[in-house]
Amino acid sequence: MGDEEYDYLFKCVIIGDSGVGKSNIFNRFIRDEFNLDSKATIGVEFSAKNVTVQDKVIKCQVWDTAGQERFRALAKSYYRGAVGCLLVYDITNYDSFQHLDKWLKEVKDHAEPHLVVLLIGNKCDLEEKRAVKQEEGAEFAEKNGLGFIEVSAKDNLNIETAFSRLTTEIFNVLDQVNESEPDNNGSNKSPTKGGIIASGGGQTIQITNNNASAKKEKSGCC
Repeated sequence: MGDEEYDYLFKCVIIGDSGVGKSNIFNRFIRDEFNLDSKATIGVEFSAKNVTVQDKVIKCQVWDTAGQERFRALAKSYYRGAVGCLLVYDITNYDSFQHLDKWLKEVKDHAEPHLVVLLIGNKCDLEEKRAVKQEEGAEFAEKNGLGFIEVSAKDNLNIETAFSRLTTEIFNVLDQVNESEPDNNGSNKSPTKGGIIASGGGQTIQITNNNASAKKEKSGCC
């Protein structure tokens, strides 16, 4: 896909315990597919899909990462250049909810500080098996300054909404940044060290350390 076909490129990662449904969220968003017998991701898979935010075309490059511990040594490469993250737990598996602090620590250790994180409670179609109350997810998100929404990859419920919210919140950060000022040659200056880059359509933009937009909406329901 050529640069002329989108305005910005956002790299977004999906993280969380193995078995929480990351791959099915990925496949539902990218291919509108769901496989109940999907196997655990080995390493990483990535693909892209365009979404529209405020009349801008965003190429959302999504990375589906392995949740198994033996692949976490690759974590630093997963986060390189990422501007957004879906942190996923399984509402029927309380352990996956309890491990969210571990995943947030990994984000802190490996991602840039400006990464926009959206908390996702997956499998809300399995209400009869619910182990994590929606209020618990909302409280965790509030405590950690995250957006929050429950989804069902199986029923295709709130999947598009989740990615739309994530890209919109990233885009809202862009509204608050100081774009790299043109240098004497009329081209954008190189971003400062430690910044996150959103690029596309010939533009390179520096996202500053202001993630307030990610805290505007705290809850979602299935």
